[in-house]
Amino acid sequence: MDACATEAHPAALDHTTIRTIIIGVMLAMFLGALDQTIIATALPTIGSDFGDLENLSWIVTAYLLTGTAATPLVGKLADIHGPRPVLNACIALFLVGSIACALAPSMLWLIGARALQGLGGGGLIALAQTIIGLLVPPRERGRYQVYFAAVFITSSIAGPVLGGFFAQHLHWSLIFWMNLPLGILAAVMSDRALRRLPAHHHRHRLDVIGALLMCLATVALLLAMSWGGTRFAWNSLEILGLFAVSVLVWLGFALRVATALEPLLPIAVLSNQVVRTGVPAAAFCMGTMVGLSIQLPLYLEGVLGLTASQSGLALIPLMAGVVFGATGAGQVMGRVDHYKRVPILGLVCAVGALVALALGPLAPPLWLVVLTTGVTGIGLGTVLPVSTVAIQNAVPLPQLGTTTGLANFFRSLGAAILTAGFGAIVVGASGLQGNGMIEGVLGGGHGGSLALAQAFRWVFLAGAGALTLSLVAILAMEERPLRGHPSPAILTE
Repeated sequence: MDACATEAHPAALDHTTIRTIIIGVMLAMFLGALDQTIIATALPTIGSDFGDLENLSWIVTAYLLTGTAATPLVGKLADIHGPRPVLNACIALFLVGSIACALAPSMLWLIGARALQGLGGGGLIALAQTIIGLLVPPRERGRYQVYFAAVFITSSIAGPVLGGFFAQHLHWSLIFWMNLPLGILAAVMSDRALRRLPAHHHRHRLDVIGALLMCLATVALLLAMSWGGTRFAWNSLEILGLFAVSVLVWLGFALRVATALEPLLPIAVLSNQVVRTGVPAAAFCMGTMVGLSIQLPLYLEGVLGLTASQSGLALIPLMAGVVFGATGAGQVMGRVDHYKRVPILGLVCAVGALVALALGPLAPPLWLVVLTTGVTGIGLGTVLPVSTVAIQNAVPLPQLGTTTGLANFFRSLGAAILTAGFGAIVVGASGLQGNGMIEGVLGGGHGGSLALAQAFRWVFLAGAGALTLSLVAILAMEERPLRGHPSPAILTE
C-alpha cells in the first residue's frame, strides 16, 4: 500500500514542476487535437481530387477505428511501463502515418495511412489525460484548465482555417507534412518533461485477443453502416451478414471480458456506476462533435455555397464553443457540489439548437448557422471535462490509466460510429453519389444543394437524438464528492 502511494501521490511535486510536465505533455496533446480539426475542411477537396466522396467519411473513421482499438492497450501499457516510453512510441507511429498520408496516391491508400496514423494518434490525448490524472487531484484540476484551453482553442481555431487554406490555395498534403516538425518538437519537449514524473508502474497483462475481437466487431459494424443504402440495400444479404458478424463477435468479446484473467475492459471498472453512466454520456457527446465537424463542411460548401477557406472560418464557432464550454465546466466543477447541473443545462441548449437547425436546413442565414453551431459546441464542451473527471474520481489511482483508456475507447468508438452514421445519412438521404455528390458539394446546381439540405435535416436530428441519450446518461450518473489529495485508502480501494 505504501509503495503504491509513493508511486502515484501527486503531492511529491510542487506547482512549478507540475506545470513544466503539463506544458510538455500539452505539446503532444496539441498534435492529436490539431489533426482532428484540420482535416475537416479539407475533406471535400480531397474527395474531389480522388473523385470519391462516398468513402470520404472513412478518412476519419479509419483513424478513429484504429485509435479506438489502441486506446485501452495504451492505457494498460502506461500502467505497466510508465507514460514516457508509451507516449514516445505513439508520436513515432503518428509521424510515420502522417508521411504515408501525405504521399497517398489514391483514396484507398489515404484511408489505410490514416488507420496507421490513428494507432499513434489514439494514444496522445488519452495519455495526456492519464498523466494529468496522476499529477493533479480532481478538486484541484480546474487550476490547470488554462493549459487545456490553450491547446484546444489553438487547435480548434487554427485547424479549420489552416485546413481550408491549404486545400483551397496550396495542397491538402501539407496538412500531414506539417505534423513532422510539430511531432519532433512534441517528442523532445514531452520526453524531457516526463523524466521528472515520479515512477508509476503496475503489473498488468495485455489482452491482445480482446483488442482484436473488439476491432473486428467494430469494423463489421462500420462497414454495414457505411455501405447500407449506398453499395447495398439495407435488407441485402451483405449488410445483414455484416450486422450478424458484428453481433457475434461482440458476444465473443463479452465472453472474453467475462473469462480472461485480465480482460481489455476490466469488469471491476465496468461495474462502477459512475463509469457505466459517465462513459456513454461522453461517447454520445464526442461522437456528435466529431460527426458534425466532419460533415458540416459538406453542408457549408454544398448547401450554403461557401469556399473551403470560408467553411473553415464558419466551423470555428462549433469548435471554439466546445473549448469555451469545456473550460467553463472544468473551472466550475471544482468549486461546486452539484457539478452535473452545468452539462445538463448545456445539453438541453445543444439539443434545442440542433432541432432549430433541422427545421430549416435549405437556406438559413449564415448568422443563424453560426449561432446554433456555437451553442451546440458550448453544450458539447460542458460534458467532456465533467464526465472525464467524475470517472477518474470514481476509481483508485492504480486503475487510472486503464479507466482513462476505457473512457477514451468508448469516446473514440462513439465518434467512429456516429461519423459513419452521419456519412451514411448524407449519402443515403441525399440520393447523390459519385459525380452527382461532387457537383452538389462544389455548388454545381440547385438540385444537388436541395438534396444535400434535406439529408442534413436528418443529420441534425440524429445529432439531437444522440445528445438526448447523453443527457439521459448524465442524469443517471452518481454525483460523488470530488477528492483532494489521495489517501492510502483511496489508492488501494
